[in-house]
Amino acid sequence: MKKVIAAKLKKTMTKKRFFLSMAIAMTALGVYAQGDGAAGIMEATDMVTSYFDPATKLIYAIGAVVGLIGGVKVYSKFSSGDPDTGKTAASWFGACIFLIVAATILRSFFL
Repeated sequence: MKKVIAAKLKKTMTKKRFFLSMAIAMTALGVYAQGDGAAGIMEATDMVTSYFDPATKLIYAIGAVVGLIGGVKVYSKFSSGDPDTGKTAASWFGACIFLIVAATILRSFFL
């Protein structure tokens, strides 16, 4: 009985050693396959910085559309004689200025 248990234990330990050595070998191969990480980081940096010009132009376009919508709303309030026209104009104008300044600051900060 003890011999059977010892044989099973030996067989189990042999399997564990085999799988452990295979795992270590695969990890070592993975480390060698990494290559030059700096080239990958530079490529990712170039890709991200290439998106800033279109994104900045898109934010400027959104600011222009928001400005036009705000102008129409302010004009309609002014035409109807609404007393809080100044507050509405200031809020729409502030939103446009924020979009333009945010796009410019983000562009100058990251590039």
